[in-house]
Amino acid sequence: MTAHHTDSASNLPQAHYPYKVMAIYKFAALPDCEALKTPLAQFCCNQGIKGTLILAPEGINGTVAGSAEAIDALAEFLFVSGPFGTRLDGAETKYSFAEEAPFLRMKVRLKPEIVTLRAPEADPSKQVGTYVEPENWNALIERNDVVLVDTRNDYEVGLGTFQRALDPKTASFVEFKDYVAKHLDPARDKKVAMFCTGGIRCEKASSYLLSQGFEEVFHLKGGILRYLEVTPKEESRFAGECFVFDERVSVGHGLELGNATLCRACRHPLTEADRAHKDFTEGLSCPYCADDTAKHKAAAERQHQMDLAKKRGTAHLGDAVKEIAARAKKEKIARAEESRARNGES
Repeated sequence: MTAHHTDSASNLPQAHYPYKVMAIYKFAALPDCEALKTPLAQFCCNQGIKGTLILAPEGINGTVAGSAEAIDALAEFLFVSGPFGTRLDGAETKYSFAEEAPFLRMKVRLKPEIVTLRAPEADPSKQVGTYVEPENWNALIERNDVVLVDTRNDYEVGLGTFQRALDPKTASFVEFKDYVAKHLDPARDKKVAMFCTGGIRCEKASSYLLSQGFEEVFHLKGGILRYLEVTPKEESRFAGECFVFDERVSVGHGLELGNATLCRACRHPLTEADRAHKDFTEGLSCPYCADDTAKHKAAAERQHQMDLAKKRGTAHLGDAVKEIAARAKKEKIARAEESRARNGES
């Protein structure tokens, strides 16, 4: 690992867990992102790494997991020896650990943006707000002249957020522009502080606010994850758990595994209170999709297939399922071709 990407995660209490998790993003000029996709995917697959990485002309974003050796090798590939050269140097990179595999397969995706806002005027490579280190965050957000905004989506905010933070109640980040137009005023809100999971949304959001005439814009460096990693629990101003986009669902202070689960019908994160609700049925429904019969039907079928797989002693998730499905499809095609051949069909 390079000197630019030192790994403090080895001090975490979960450091003995078998899976090392890397969350990374950087706004960097990658006009050749399409050519970078295949070598990056091949490297990750060869190392047994799983997760999702997004490449776009504006940079890289994603989270992956594998053995500690594999993730360290990926860091070397991204920052030193691979086709990216030094373009990802200084990337916001966070490491944590998981007891069970947090991802089921490896995906490298090409997208127009690494975080979708659809606002060309928001260009973090040209201007961003002021970074605030986690140790200075509490003092900033406790000031009366600072407006604190959570830039995450409503289902994420529902699991946990900072005290006094405004919730834009967005279903997607694209809606953040409308929230700003309706609820924030550069003439009134002279100082705006923002935060998100890992820092990436805030970089683009802060750039957008500056483009709209806001004078002072601050954002939490490294996001909630970095704050939870380094801030003593007794000093924390974050209430609840932080939603993460993998099978862990949520983490708490010290990046310990949280208590949230996912509804298998609608994928909404669920708290203990949600699971105690009358509309919650394990694997089938939750309070957030109680009226969506289509989702319930799909979830019921999925649960049925999982139960059958369990009885047969076969896998039902991840790459094993993918391999089984591919083999079944191949066998089906072969049987169809044999049938056509027997019947003299062309």
